[in-house]
Amino acid sequence: MAKVFGKAAVLGAALVAALPVWGQETVITAHGISTFGELNLPADFTHLPYVNPEAPKGGEISIWAFGGFDSMNPYSVKGRAAGLSSAPYESILTGTADEIGSLYCLLCTTLEYPEDRSWVIFNLRPEVRFSDGTPMTAEDVLFSYQTFLAKGLTDFRTVLATQVESVEVLDPHRIKFTFKDGVPHRDLPGDMGGLPVISKAHYEANGLDLEESSMTPMLGTGQYVPGRIDVGKSISWVRDPDYWGADLPINRGRGNFDTIRIEYYSDYDAAFEGFKAGNYTFRTEASSIKWATGFDFPEVANGQIVKTELPDGNKASGQAFLFNLRREKFQDPRVREAIGLMFNFEWSNATLFYGLYDRINSVWENSYLEATGTPTPEEAALLQPLVDEGLLPATILTEEAVMAPTSGERQLDRANLRRASALLDEAGWTVGSDGMRRNAAGQILSVEMLNDSPSFDRIMNPYIENLKALGIDAKLTRVDNAQMEARTRPPSYDFDMITGNARSNYISGSELKQFYGSETADVSAFNLMGLKSPAVDRLIDVVMASTSMEEMTVATKALDRVLRAEKFWVPQWYKSTHTIAYYNMYSHPETLPPYTLGELDFWWYDAEKAEALKAAGVLR
Repeated sequence: MAKVFGKAAVLGAALVAALPVWGQETVITAHGISTFGELNLPADFTHLPYVNPEAPKGGEISIWAFGGFDSMNPYSVKGRAAGLSSAPYESILTGTADEIGSLYCLLCTTLEYPEDRSWVIFNLRPEVRFSDGTPMTAEDVLFSYQTFLAKGLTDFRTVLATQVESVEVLDPHRIKFTFKDGVPHRDLPGDMGGLPVISKAHYEANGLDLEESSMTPMLGTGQYVPGRIDVGKSISWVRDPDYWGADLPINRGRGNFDTIRIEYYSDYDAAFEGFKAGNYTFRTEASSIKWATGFDFPEVANGQIVKTELPDGNKASGQAFLFNLRREKFQDPRVREAIGLMFNFEWSNATLFYGLYDRINSVWENSYLEATGTPTPEEAALLQPLVDEGLLPATILTEEAVMAPTSGERQLDRANLRRASALLDEAGWTVGSDGMRRNAAGQILSVEMLNDSPSFDRIMNPYIENLKALGIDAKLTRVDNAQMEARTRPPSYDFDMITGNARSNYISGSELKQFYGSETADVSAFNLMGLKSPAVDRLIDVVMASTSMEEMTVATKALDRVLRAEKFWVPQWYKSTHTIAYYNMYSHPETLPPYTLGELDFWWYDAEKAEALKAAGVLR
């Protein structure tokens, strides 16, 4: 999948501030940067607090992926990139899994910036090497920035072009980014530090093009490089024994596997059988029916496969059925609300999901940022001007935040059916003698749901039946992986409804313009619904300009409230645990960080346990 870069999500005051000279600005020099407040880790930290610094290196971990791949370029919408294809690329700054809003130096020793963050200088490590052994310099950083500005995702470069005034190489290991006046600077040092760095020489020598699909990967500085590749079927990533940063404190206890292998399957059931057969060794279980009933085979019973739940402190993913608002029939919010009423989560959870899930209501579900109840006075102060300008209805100030509808025990909830019928009648979609809903022009209200996952059919088919009972010509169209990508990526957007994600971050910045902004709505790989709302645009600016955690929290809650009122989605579900199964040859730190499971990062291979499994014939 393509990756967003405007969000290194995080930045602010750090460590050592130089005393100002009269008439000069105060310049801060630090080992990292935090959006608000202080960094948790001092400059002399020896390792991240959640890793095992003595974890052994070695062995293989293998996972599965859906579909296939035909590209090694993760930064293009063309082709389907191989899993973990961004692994070879590092950025100047990197985050941790136990802090929100903090970034630390990786490719740099320190960064320098003024209090207003109007520019940043990165002091690069002279020892950094690309995986072919050639040195990385400031020229590579400049080239990477210029390449992403010219050829990155359209929505990303549209935003980036409004932020950076100039980039200057000061010497081979120092580079300065100067930011434009009139835009919020809070996140920009971290955003620039979050750009991936690629080798200029390798890119040019191989005639690569960031916009194009290619099986020739770009050259990065990361600790994993491509190994065995069977295009569309399997790919292995191997740890570079000469990785330049192996001994850095921020990397200690991480990158422990010699090999990370990904096996591709076109069918969810086939992938599950592949796990049982030992074709891959670590599985995150997303199917509730599989989790509840599928792990009844001997290897689980005798402990050769571990089946467990581990806590997940992340906010929900925003998984939802997304409307394509570019379609005229979905312009009326009453139509969208009516369609949303026909999805019965409660019945699905009890009948199909074994009660494992909770409903998503908020774009920031399961976090302190979700809007609740009626607006607080602080939220209302942000919303009132938008009401006064006619950009929002006055009811946004008095009504509770929009919640997903609830349904009864039967698949077709009669009360919701009546509510949905009334909404469609009001919207001009009335029922004819044949039971189908038509507008004044005689057009039938049709809804096509695209699906590329056979395991999702059992969830979507009852929803389709409920929509038909409402008089909608609803159908489920199964497409393969490549067709799904072709129909949902810009510029085609050839769909009515799909399963996707309403994306968010804990500390939001310019990436919100990619997710929900009007300016990028017709070119974005993330705003698939095509949301264009002046009120949302204004609130995004408020979030980006927030100068404290308190301001940012209030602004995000106000934005969440308005996004939910747009009804561009039918929210789905989430769970607050990782449901995983793995062959009993892996270990992890006793206390995991809240924001990642980290199985490919800081877990490790137990050679003795692996040999026992092989001796028992469980693994080949």
